[in-house]
Amino acid sequence: MIRTDAIERALSYYDDAKAGYFADLARYIAVPTESQNPARLGDLQRYLETVIQPDLEPLGYTCKIFPNPLAGCGPVLLATRMEDPALPTVICYGHGDVVLGMEGRWENNRDPWSLSFEGDRVYGRGTADNKGQQLVHIAALKHILATRGSLGFNHKFLLEMGEENGSKGLREIVEANKADFTADAFFASDGPRTEIGKPNITLGNRGCCNFTLSVNLRDGGHHSGNWGGLLANPGLILAHALACIADSSGKILVEGWRPNMPDYVREVLKGIDRDGGPKSPKIDDRWGEPGLSRIEKVTGWNTFEVLAYETGNPERPVNAIPPKARAVVQLRYVDGTDETALESNLRHHLDAHGFQIVQIEPPPTSNNGRFYSSRTDPRHPWAQWMKAAVERNSNHQCGVLPNGGGSNMTYILQYIVGMPCAWFPLSYGGCSQHAPNEHILKPLMREGLRHVTGIYWDLGDKELGYKP
Repeated sequence: MIRTDAIERALSYYDDAKAGYFADLARYIAVPTESQNPARLGDLQRYLETVIQPDLEPLGYTCKIFPNPLAGCGPVLLATRMEDPALPTVICYGHGDVVLGMEGRWENNRDPWSLSFEGDRVYGRGTADNKGQQLVHIAALKHILATRGSLGFNHKFLLEMGEENGSKGLREIVEANKADFTADAFFASDGPRTEIGKPNITLGNRGCCNFTLSVNLRDGGHHSGNWGGLLANPGLILAHALACIADSSGKILVEGWRPNMPDYVREVLKGIDRDGGPKSPKIDDRWGEPGLSRIEKVTGWNTFEVLAYETGNPERPVNAIPPKARAVVQLRYVDGTDETALESNLRHHLDAHGFQIVQIEPPPTSNNGRFYSSRTDPRHPWAQWMKAAVERNSNHQCGVLPNGGGSNMTYILQYIVGMPCAWFPLSYGGCSQHAPNEHILKPLMREGLRHVTGIYWDLGDKELGYKP
């Protein structure tokens, strides 16, 4: 048996309209695993017990479900298939939880918990993020085993049920059971490609840190005609404070929040663009750090965003000077940014610009809702092996992103457990993840299954396999 046999088996499964990929994906989507909805806690457990375990145990995996040490947070499943201690061990990852279904807001009255089809688009909550992508890996492993009879490597599958809620408790679970999660390398799929027509691997993620900034001046509002010009306006003060953090084009002005981009990062990003595909928003090329390419802005640099801003009552404004103003802001930051000084650098900057009155509510001190930055060096042997494997199986040049623009739990496995990490995204930027009308593209996911099956085959090949 050869690689093409396994790939053909996998693609036949994908194309089987009655009992193939989409029939299985419908089972996955049907469980409403909203981790941000406390009422769905039982569904998070049910997904692991009735969907994932029955799919992995027949493939020779031993499954263990870890309860979350944090109340109200979803469990974590670790499935393990050990063929030979002398073989390398690779760990995969997926998250079975999804964001809120947002029922009633989908086009054509679609049910987020049922698959629906329109041309090449397949709609449903979790199709792209992340149930559709984790199913690709399970299907690829299944057909490797059916073809070769073994994987040729040891494999672990980590399935968490709280990624959309900040991966709360995952770090504590992994730290308390580090030996269980140990592996030689990490290979998984989540998120979108950076260019819809080209495959890429992503070697980490930006960190994500939210702050709440507020100006609280007095109790109660006061008539703007009687007191205007006499009372300071907190909305204006906070607006000017935000303007000193980033300029009118989005350039970050805070010292310590502006990273140094290593030469090897600039080099590996050459020739890569950012293309979200059809119906994605038009990129504002004048926005962000001057002198950087699109891909450098979103993967090689830090970005500051104002997520929400409130002063007074925007729904029912009155002629009164409001007593306070509040903004929720976010810093996405790359590896090399001093994570221990994010708040102190902001405090120093605001004070230096005369905004001592602006209060900073700091981010969580643990991983509870906080993601840290990660980056595997593109020159690492695992990164080089993955790039070659993708190119061998796709006949396309594989782009290499030192890290993606988003944030997730990669740092836990890379830095706390200790392993090189590589993501192979199968979706695209216009998939509407985290919004109504989330979907995948049939041809793109089929291509992804072909690639992933080939990569797993090569991992178990005695000549081609990764040798840590």
